[in-house]
Amino acid sequence: MKDHKAHPLPDAREDVARARHIPDTPQTRSPTHRLAFADDEFLTREALRPVRLQLELLKTQLALEERGIVSTVVMFGGARIPAPDQRQSARTPELAELSRFYNEARQFARMVTERSVASGNTEDVIVTGGGPGVMEAGNLGAAEAGGVSIGLNIVLPHEQAPNLHVTPDLSFNFHYFAVRKMHFLMRARAITVFPGGFGTLDELFEALTLIQTKRMDPVPILLFGEAFWRRIVNWDALAEAGTISADDLELFTFVETAEEAVKFIR
Repeated sequence: MKDHKAHPLPDAREDVARARHIPDTPQTRSPTHRLAFADDEFLTREALRPVRLQLELLKTQLALEERGIVSTVVMFGGARIPAPDQRQSARTPELAELSRFYNEARQFARMVTERSVASGNTEDVIVTGGGPGVMEAGNLGAAEAGGVSIGLNIVLPHEQAPNLHVTPDLSFNFHYFAVRKMHFLMRARAITVFPGGFGTLDELFEALTLIQTKRMDPVPILLFGEAFWRRIVNWDALAEAGTISADDLELFTFVETAEEAVKFIR
């Protein structure tokens, strides 16, 4: 990450380097003597949570600004959806059937990225959660188009490494779900949502809520697989019960194919 010194005072990194060469004494070995910003034990204390939230937001923000990325196209979807050639390993027959959306996600990302490349990889850059399944398909499609793509990973109890198709210097890792979701939406020009589980539902309803309450400017929200989404959520029942308005059903659109989605966004 680039950083230009714009003042005559000592650079923080220079002092970190100097601190490694100070004499070894009982005083310098004490944790209190460590530079605060180079002290992992200090930075991970409970009282430092507000600082960590700010740092997690800022690190990704600065990196994307330095790459000149202005807008993104978001791809949410299940980590468990297999590629078609791996459908035999799916946990359920229905999950195997959903493998077709891996190809749709891959094709969609490829088509969007072809236009993104023409902008110098600054507009409509594909962003996924950086993991397997639909996320992998999105990053793969972007790579096949010769463009870049973003992966926003998060630390989970089980090991999750970024998929190998994320652009390496656009691969980020988060501790806070809330900050990660902010970065999904801050530059979003469109949001696509493929079949998925709790995480996908959380991301979808976060975006819908922000737009419904006018905390976010409206952007296209495209749900891939109408049959899946109508089975999972009884949208009409919500409107009939009055817990949402009929107009809220216009906040999203069902699509089936990559071509249909790209046409709608354009």
